[in-house]
Amino acid sequence: MISYVKGIVEEIETDRVVLDHDGMGYNIFMPQSDLEVLGTGEEVKIYTYLSVREDAMQLFGFLSRESLKIYKMLLGVSGVGPKGGLAIISACPGDSLQMAIISGDSKAIAKAQGIGNKTAQKIILELKDKIDVEEMISATGTEDNGNKTTSTVQSDAIEALVALGYSQSAAYQAVKQVAGSESMDVEEVLKLALKNIAF
Repeated sequence: MISYVKGIVEEIETDRVVLDHDGMGYNIFMPQSDLEVLGTGEEVKIYTYLSVREDAMQLFGFLSRESLKIYKMLLGVSGVGPKGGLAIISACPGDSLQMAIISGDSKAIAKAQGIGNKTAQKIILELKDKIDVEEMISATGTEDNGNKTTSTVQSDAIEALVALGYSQSAAYQAVKQVAGSESMDVEEVLKLALKNIAF
């Protein structure tokens, strides 16, 4: 299968991009948040999922491996097809989808076009145990500055807040809001996070 395509952006449409790779144009459906950061003529690497049906073969793409991983998890939920999964990621970009799943926020997921409240609740039920908050922190820490220590400090702060009785999602959001946490120790991050936190 096609793991990724690297090429030049030829066209950007409302729901897809045409990527030129060695003279061949790949039509790749992408979430709105990814399309917004692309520019015509720039070289880009898009991580892809190939959907094969009786009547069509379609490529769905993402600018990060993490988004592709979440997309594949969504496709594992019955009732969520390739276009529905893309709509969900467009409605909940970045790590907001994972946070919506962890916190049980079906309304945020149901904002996606073609996704009803029942399907949103099903997604939460089936994926809640598959989302790893610590993995989210380490991915964010690595993307932001490549500093492993940052993600460890943040993970420890989240664990401490959860031990104090806060939910994982509230703890994650509070720690994430602490600016400059890369130069702090766990205690400092905790003190500032407690000012941001909500039950």
